[in-house]
Amino acid sequence: MMNGDLEARVASGRVDEALNRAITTACDTLFAQQQPDGHWLYELEADATIPAEYILLRAYRGEPDAPELERKIGNYLRRIQGAHGGWPLFQDGDFDMSASVKAYFALKMIGDAPDAPHMKRAREAILTRGGAIHSNVFTRILLSLFGVLRWQSVPTMPVEIVLLPSWFPFHFSKVSYWARTVMVPLLVLQTLQPRAKNPRGIGIDELFLQPPHSIGLAAKAPHQNWGWFTFFRAVDIVIRPLSALSPRALRQRALKAADDFVTERLNGKDGLGAIFPAMANAVMMFDLLGGPENEKKAAIARDSVERLLVINDDEAYCQPCLSPVWDSALAAQALLEEGSPKSVESARKALDWLVPLQVLDVKGDWIARRPDLRPGGWAFQYANPHYPDLDDTAVILMAMDRARQEGVGDRYDPAIARGVEWIKGMQSSNGGWAAFDVDNTFSYLNNIPFADHGALLDPPTEDVGARCVSMLAQIGEKDSDAVKRGVDYLRSQQLPDGSWYGRWGLNYIYGTWSVLCALNAAGIPATDPAMRKAAQWLLSIQNADGGWGEDGTSYKLEYQGHEPAPSTASQTAWALLGLMACGEASHAAVAKGVAYLARTQNDEGLWDEERYTGTGFPRVFYLRYHGYRKYFPLWAMARYRNIMSGANQPVRYGM
Repeated sequence: MMNGDLEARVASGRVDEALNRAITTACDTLFAQQQPDGHWLYELEADATIPAEYILLRAYRGEPDAPELERKIGNYLRRIQGAHGGWPLFQDGDFDMSASVKAYFALKMIGDAPDAPHMKRAREAILTRGGAIHSNVFTRILLSLFGVLRWQSVPTMPVEIVLLPSWFPFHFSKVSYWARTVMVPLLVLQTLQPRAKNPRGIGIDELFLQPPHSIGLAAKAPHQNWGWFTFFRAVDIVIRPLSALSPRALRQRALKAADDFVTERLNGKDGLGAIFPAMANAVMMFDLLGGPENEKKAAIARDSVERLLVINDDEAYCQPCLSPVWDSALAAQALLEEGSPKSVESARKALDWLVPLQVLDVKGDWIARRPDLRPGGWAFQYANPHYPDLDDTAVILMAMDRARQEGVGDRYDPAIARGVEWIKGMQSSNGGWAAFDVDNTFSYLNNIPFADHGALLDPPTEDVGARCVSMLAQIGEKDSDAVKRGVDYLRSQQLPDGSWYGRWGLNYIYGTWSVLCALNAAGIPATDPAMRKAAQWLLSIQNADGGWGEDGTSYKLEYQGHEPAPSTASQTAWALLGLMACGEASHAAVAKGVAYLARTQNDEGLWDEERYTGTGFPRVFYLRYHGYRKYFPLWAMARYRNIMSGANQPVRYGM
């Protein structure tokens, strides 16, 4: 959208009407996309796994044919097939076995012929890499439900596990919220071992180099320790035969406990945990348990899955979850940075929408570590009261506090007070904060055979910790013990090259931006060695086009340092916001980055971004937030304008 003349002026550090128009155009588009009640909701896209599992859920239940929907999902799956013949976890990523097996199975289920060119390519890609035997545990469970594999190919997880006491080495309070909500209904399925209805009789034996029913347990995952893995494999050998001998009364008690757990958290139209895998497992669990009440609950759970669909003219896919709270909080932050009366009013409307979504009356699963703490957080989705999110809560509180400083009065004071109380109470013992839990650091559990994905836990992370420090410092608690401990934690996590890890966004750019904002908010001077080292790292990885980029390969276990990736608008914005937070607004690299954003702005006033910049689980599950390209670049350009015009120097806010 922007011409070379504007780029030259931006690169020279000049802020003029042309840059103002670029910012205004982006704001106007955000205004137009705001829902009438004040919130924003953008698509949240993962890889082929979720839409494939949606197709297979329908086949498992024997649901009526939906040829038009299947045609559109098929179009989507074929389009995102990689050049290597399989399916990646993010755009242009490497082949992933489990995603490829599920996508192939789903396409075959909806009628794609095995000898079709794209199916041949997929099959060859799978077989040349050893075949579907190399699928992960969740894929093996799915294939066992369809009878492709025997249940002996997956770790033993009897439903009686739900009855274990909290002091036991494995207890559901010791794993993450997402593991908890996915695993409890899955235990019922693994114990009762149902068979999919599969009315079309589709199988995928052709994806194996050996008879599928001869396959045993999977090998050790790369992240797992041999000693722990061997121990847990021995435990599996012992409990497998014992599971079949479980007394009937004990089993029925365990099944009821699993039912009660899921029922309490069923969450109506928003679904168990408000995430697709848990929601789909809940549907299958209630189907299996049977009875009129469970039929009703299965219908509720199934309806929640349907709400995740994105159906366009010629394609459709299923989202892993919905992100209205996150989108609304971040869009509000961007508009508050822009600062015009219309932007502030739009942000206020979003914050008014968020106020009643604060969880004030449900003590969620986090009470296992903080039983006396009052609730006060927000969830990521429309509703998920058992699982409020510290990251969302901190961002919302910062936006509310900033709106308060912009003159909206004391309307948000009660919400801010409760949110601050909750976040301070959720600080972990090492000074950091996790996304949903406290001290969820039982790392040995990532060695159980079931945890081949390496994402069973929710430990404190640099990005969430940074957000909480930012919020507390912004509202006036720079000298509090919580902030001091948080800053010490962040300092301890800085890597030798100056960067910080990003757990929930890609990756070191995301983490470094987050921590630089926090340190600035906490009053750490720009001359501090940690700030200088981080700034130099960001400057050193800028692409020749002026932008910044990083992809999912940065999470590899053998990471040795930044590897260049194509620039994206959202990652460029993070780098710019990080540099401006540590006093580098006047650096030529910042002007060059702003020029990149100006040059790549499209006719809609936004930015095109096909690459994935969000993280679900490192090395396992990545996200493309469609909102990131809409509000983060606007935020960075507006801040640059504000600083260069003298309105916001130094940066006074936590983000």
